[in-house]
Amino acid sequence: MKIKIRLKEILADKGISQRELARRMGIRHPTINHLCSDQVDRVYIRTLEQICDALDIHIHELIVEDKET
Repeated sequence: MKIKIRLKEILADKGISQRELARRMGIRHPTINHLCSDQVDRVYIRTLEQICDALDIHIHELIVEDKET
């Protein structure tokens, strides 16, 4: 099973830029850029919590099983 972070899609749906999310969260833009890529191999739980809070979403909307691989 492969897990996918849907951050890039969620940002597009909400019309929020990666820079804007980074500003809202008080973290560096490259961190958000990395999380929007397909190269994520680890992430802090606190970061996921902050993303969910900043975007007003639930964790199951952010993290899904990637059934395409």
